[in-house]
Amino acid sequence: MDGLKKSYQCGFPQYNDSSDGHSVKNIKNNTIYVIDDIVAINSEMLTVKEKIKRAATSDSSVLIYGKTGTGKEMVAQSIHNCSKRHSNPFISVNCASIPSTLLESNLFGTVKGSFTGAEDREGLFQAADQGTLFLDEINSMEPMMQVKILKAIEEKRIRKVGGTKQIPLDVKIIAALNQDPMELIKEGKLRKDLFFRLSVIEIDIPQLKERKDDIEYLTKYFIDYYNEDMGKNIKRVSKEVKKVFEEYDWPGNVRELKNVIEGAFNNTKNDIIGIDDIPERLLNQRTNRQSYISIEFDANNIGLQEYLEECERRIIFDTIEKNDGNMAAAARDLRISRQLLYYKLKRQL
Repeated sequence: MDGLKKSYQCGFPQYNDSSDGHSVKNIKNNTIYVIDDIVAINSEMLTVKEKIKRAATSDSSVLIYGKTGTGKEMVAQSIHNCSKRHSNPFISVNCASIPSTLLESNLFGTVKGSFTGAEDREGLFQAADQGTLFLDEINSMEPMMQVKILKAIEEKRIRKVGGTKQIPLDVKIIAALNQDPMELIKEGKLRKDLFFRLSVIEIDIPQLKERKDDIEYLTKYFIDYYNEDMGKNIKRVSKEVKKVFEEYDWPGNVRELKNVIEGAFNNTKNDIIGIDDIPERLLNQRTNRQSYISIEFDANNIGLQEYLEECERRIIFDTIEKNDGNMAAAARDLRISRQLLYYKLKRQL
């Protein structure tokens, strides 16, 4: 097999492009990623990788929660490729990208004559038989569609639109959300019974800002990748860029970091990526963070203690806001315990 090297991920063979060590399309099962494509040294991410291996050993449903760009599909494909189903199809569908009027027929298939123009066609559930069906952004489904998905998972069979025959299936279901499931349930966007059925195994992917120790590691990884891909010889990022990367919140997570590095490769004329090579938005956030601390000190109107308390108050509330009210994440960013954060809040409110 010219140009390809065989490697083993979770005990099952995959083929990687020997030119750069990155996975290539597995034509047989429709996947790109295996578990070794999840690059991390952060302890929480290493725990995620262990959960992937355990999730792959059973046919139980899996629910992945992670913000945009954290790598939910990569995790889903890794589960599939670590499982006994690895040689069978991995079918991925973004539920938000299909109009609600077409979603049922896409998932369950159609019988000829069931509606104008309908033909006998299998749906994605059937296409994934003996393999894995990945339902991304499942909360975008209408409540009635969520009921039908729940029924299909519970009964392990489906009925085509317009059909009467029950079709038995053997499909592992992996679903993903990019919003907090408890909030979605409160808002009526996710049925509680579907959530409980899907979350037999839960995998929460931390945001990049919650795994700061991975930023430098990932930066080097992407530099090596684009050096090979673009035929360049970029050595590293400058100290200034490294500091900006560490302070930036990365709302687009790992995907955004990868895109920033790719953009820098297209911008730089040197062998070191500098400040001028990265997007201005990364610098703007840093400027904003510095400015909110800059409260003018007036010895006639405010003492040092009051000044420091006001600085602390602004930092705390800004950090909580940037973490969307997630107190655990805010505490990690502030490098204090959650208990201490609650104490400081209670004192300031």
